[in-house]
Amino acid sequence: MLRKTLLAALCANAVLTLATPAAAAQTQRAKSEEGTLEVITVVKGLEHPWALAFLPDQQGMLVTERPGNLRLVGPDGQLSAPLRGVPKVWAKGQGGLLDVVLSPDFKQDRTVYLSYSEVGEDGKAGTAVGRGQLSQDLKRLNSFNVIFRQQPKLSKGNHFGSRLVFDRDGYLFITLGENNDRPTAQDLDKLQGKVVRIYPDGKVPDDNPFVGQENVRPEIWAYGIRNPQGAALNPRNGTLWENEHGPKGGDELNIIERGKNYGWPLATHGINYSGAPIPEAQGTTVKGTLGPHHVWQVSPGLSGMAFYDSDRFKAWQHSVFIGALVSKNLIRLQLKGDKVVHEERLLGELDERIRDVRQGPDGFLYVLTDEGDGALYKVGLQ
Repeated sequence: MLRKTLLAALCANAVLTLATPAAAAQTQRAKSEEGTLEVITVVKGLEHPWALAFLPDQQGMLVTERPGNLRLVGPDGQLSAPLRGVPKVWAKGQGGLLDVVLSPDFKQDRTVYLSYSEVGEDGKAGTAVGRGQLSQDLKRLNSFNVIFRQQPKLSKGNHFGSRLVFDRDGYLFITLGENNDRPTAQDLDKLQGKVVRIYPDGKVPDDNPFVGQENVRPEIWAYGIRNPQGAALNPRNGTLWENEHGPKGGDELNIIERGKNYGWPLATHGINYSGAPIPEAQGTTVKGTLGPHHVWQVSPGLSGMAFYDSDRFKAWQHSVFIGALVSKNLIRLQLKGDKVVHEERLLGELDERIRDVRQGPDGFLYVLTDEGDGALYKVGLQ
C-alpha cells in the first residue's frame, strides 16, 4: 500500500510546472560543457536556507532557513512570512532547521516532515524529526509532533546530518551525523553516524537489519557515517545514495546497503584539520567495511543532492548533481549505470556556498545558497 501511494504521488507531481517568477526575475549566464546555463534568481533575502520541497499544483516551494524559519516561495517568486507551528530549534553552529520533505501521500494528508537540531537537558543537542499538516492557506503547520529523536544527544554544534528520503515502498530514511564524536559511528547502541529506517509515523519496521539484537538500536539501517549532508533516491533502481563530509579530505559518495558498515572513523581518505592522522584510522580500506562509491581527496564540502531524470534537458540525463559549500559550485557527476564516468563543476561564477539542489517538476534545477543573504536560483540549459 505504501509503495502504491508513493508512486501515485510521484506520477501526480511529474506533470506539474512551476512558473518563472516575474517580479524578481534576474537572469545570468554561466558556462557548462553542455552549453550556456541560464541562471534565474527566483528569490533573495533568505537567511542561510538549507532545503526545499515542491508543493503540488503549482503552489510553490517550502524552504527551510537554518535559524528556524519555514518559508513559502510562491510560484510568482514572492517570499512569505515564516510559517507558524514550526518547532523551536537549537540554532547553534551547524544546527538549526534542516531538511524538509512532503509525505508521499501529501495531497490527501498534507503532511510535511522536518529535521532539525534539538537541545537536551545537559545543553548538548541531537537531530530530531517531526511532522505536521500544512494548512490550506499555506500559513502554518498544524499538530506538529516529533516522530524520531537521535539518542543520546552529544553535539555541541557539529555534525547533525541530516537528510530525509522516502523510498519507493514508503519507508523514511534519516541520515545522522556523529556529532563530531568519532567512535560513536561504530557504536550500535547509539544513533550517531547512522542511517536509520522507520515508518512514516516513527515506528521501527520488523525487517530492519538489527531488530531484536541486544544493546543495538533497532532503527539502524547502516552505520560508520561521519557527517551526511546529501541523500537522494536513484530513480533508475530505487537505491539510496548518500554523501558526507570527510575530515580534511576524503568527502564521500556512498550507495547505502542494508546493515553495512561504511567505515568511519576506522577507514578514511582524510586527516584531521590539524594535519595529524585520525587516531582511530586503520587505512583507506578496512576489512568488514564498505569503501566509498566515489571519493574526493580534496573536499568540496558536499551538500544537497539530486538525480536528474527529466526529459527537459537531455544532456543532463544519467547525472547526479551535488551542492558544494567549500568549493562554491554545483558538481555534476555523469553516470554510466551506477559508475561515475565524468565530473563537471558548475556555477562557480556565483561564488556562493551551494547548500541544496533539487530537480523541479518543470525539469529545471533549483539551487539554494547557504549565505546570510541566501538565494534560490532556477537553472537550465539554453
